[in-house]
Amino acid sequence: MAHKIPQSSVDIAVHCAYECEHCADECLGSMPECARLCIDCAQICWTSAAYMSRSSRFIPQIVRSCIEICEACASECEKYPDNPHCQKCAQACRQAAEEYRKIATVAGVA
Repeated sequence: MAHKIPQSSVDIAVHCAYECEHCADECLGSMPECARLCIDCAQICWTSAAYMSRSSRFIPQIVRSCIEICEACASECEKYPDNPHCQKCAQACRQAAEEYRKIATVAGVA
């Protein structure tokens, strides 16, 4: 990848991973599908932050996966409007997916 990813993009990925980790912890046992999606989303966001930090040439492949997983996680969490942790997670996932779309567009893979 020829350009450097802005720190703000890395921060958005880390924030999403953090919120997903918290949501997964809260949902374990009571909402297993939500917890599973949050764990998947957290993992891919931690990974994307690492790839972006080092301006990896594989960022386009990673962000395509990130968009799909973040959207799935957000959709699941939005099913639980009475759970603040789910709502925070959904918001972070939507923000991350939007940021990943911007990165994909710049990288020419949108």
